[in-house]
Amino acid sequence: MSESVNLKAYFDRIGFSGSIAPSAATLESLHALHPAVIPFENLNPLLGLPVQLDQKSLERKLLSEKRGGYCFEHNLLFMRVLADLDFNVRPLGARVLWNRPEDTEAPVSHMILAVEISGNTYIADVGFGGLTLTAPLRLRDGSEQETPHETFRLIDKEGVWHLEARIGEDWRVLYTFDLSPFEEATYAPINLDLATDPKSRFRTNLVAALSPKDARHALAGTRFSTYRNDGTHERRDLGDIDEIKEVLTDVFGISLPSSDALDPALQRIIEQSRAAESA
Repeated sequence: MSESVNLKAYFDRIGFSGSIAPSAATLESLHALHPAVIPFENLNPLLGLPVQLDQKSLERKLLSEKRGGYCFEHNLLFMRVLADLDFNVRPLGARVLWNRPEDTEAPVSHMILAVEISGNTYIADVGFGGLTLTAPLRLRDGSEQETPHETFRLIDKEGVWHLEARIGEDWRVLYTFDLSPFEEATYAPINLDLATDPKSRFRTNLVAALSPKDARHALAGTRFSTYRNDGTHERRDLGDIDEIKEVLTDVFGISLPSSDALDPALQRIIEQSRAAESA
């Protein structure tokens, strides 16, 4: 957490101009703005480019280059910003259960943050993609907590916390975590594996997400979806490379990397989607 942080560049990127006091109100403001502006996306792993977690690299990619990233990039940047603002913040590891049976023995593959404010612990997470939190949650067992988007709750099961979202009439678990230390020696090899393993979903599929105030935008493969807070939604399949690029730039605000691997990678995603539809 000792790495130098360019607060002005971060505030400019997310459009923040409020109080920087290390308070719950400041945390809430930053937590709403970050996932509304900085997209979740996996173009670096998809193109075989490295995912670097030092602060200089994160600021260059997520702030200067108008890119996004996945959980380690988002939450490490957010953690270092909070620490520079004198918040008491530390990383935690989580096991993703979204779209999996709850008894799945999932490995730790996700990073979240614990923030201590006035004797209360808050869970912050600006990097979970399509259902990322848009407000911090009090670490309080069973309490339903509204955010600018969904309602969430945290359930304590013998020291293992379950984050659940209310989807329609159902509660669905996103991930589990405990309060054990999660230091760089632990998360660095996980990040490397997610970014480079040929079987990693970040190497084999295209994903992007953004959560502005009144909606959530999500791209999975060639399927582009918008879910609005009023309950309406739209979905469409993107048919060619230019259409995918247009959505990535115009909807998600991504400045596409100038890589010769981009078009072949997007064509591969299109072919995978067509093969899945015809199977």
